[in-house]
Amino acid sequence: MLRAFADTGAFNERLRTDGHLVFADGLEAPTTATTVDGRGGKPVFTDGPYLETKEHLDGFWVIEAADLDVALALAAEGSRACHGTVEVRPFRSGGSV
Repeated sequence: MLRAFADTGAFNERLRTDGHLVFADGLEAPTTATTVDGRGGKPVFTDGPYLETKEHLDGFWVIEAADLDVALALAAEGSRACHGTVEVRPFRSGGSV
């Protein structure tokens, strides 16, 4: 685990140096989540994550990339650095809605 933290820190520094990093951070355990549904007249607060699953997010990167190929290459490096799987999603823009 310490190796993954060191490798991820080095990867974050490279993202920063190369101008890709917008921000990144880790997330607390899913057991600390509160799910909120405010669609009704009175908000409903439920202890726990939105989805019950064995898989969960540990953290995230928000990066700037010239295109999807660059983003995927960076994700591959990030995956190696954090010793885990990385999911890539573009931000929804006005043109994609």
